[in-house]
Amino acid sequence: MDYKHAFDLVKELEYDKEYTVYSEKGMIVFINRPSKLSKRFSAYDPSKNFEIWFQSGSEKFRPNHLRILIDVNLRSRSRPDLKEELLKAFDSIYYGVDPLVALTDLNKENFQFYLNDIMIIGILHQLLLIEQAYAYHGNSHFDPPSLFLQGWVREFIDAQKELDIMCMGVANRNTPSAKYVSLENKKGRKYVNNLSELWYLQ
Repeated sequence: MDYKHAFDLVKELEYDKEYTVYSEKGMIVFINRPSKLSKRFSAYDPSKNFEIWFQSGSEKFRPNHLRILIDVNLRSRSRPDLKEELLKAFDSIYYGVDPLVALTDLNKENFQFYLNDIMIIGILHQLLLIEQAYAYHGNSHFDPPSLFLQGWVREFIDAQKELDIMCMGVANRNTPSAKYVSLENKKGRKYVNNLSELWYLQ
């Protein structure tokens, strides 16, 4: 589904009920909204908070941003000829396109290294973007807040730095390099409207 429909789904999600967003070949992405929050998330608004879950076979866990970032970095390194296509596809998800549509062509390609099926990665990416846009409760340096994640996605695909260095940056909650976000951040002095495709590579 496109971003608007996915966003509306999250907003209307009932408490303590699981909703399957995507299921394919024994892999399931589902979301739920717990009615009670742990102490760690006590500052969150329960009506906006939601959890993203991934199940593969009998294993079930909550994936985080690093799963997306490491996967796209591995794909870019294994197929540098598809770097721009990866950037375009994940940018289009950020701009609202259905991940299953955005990744149709890349789903036909062979990648030597990756973590999960690319459609799973696309679905998780969309949900994590929505999480930042809707559920994030802090003061973001970015407008929209989801630009934080998208900037890192661009940086990991572009792969100008070593993977461990970039992962450490994310783990330390550093912002992505200005190159990938500055002209698109409405809170920044360099903001430009109507940017061209892949403007950060120019």
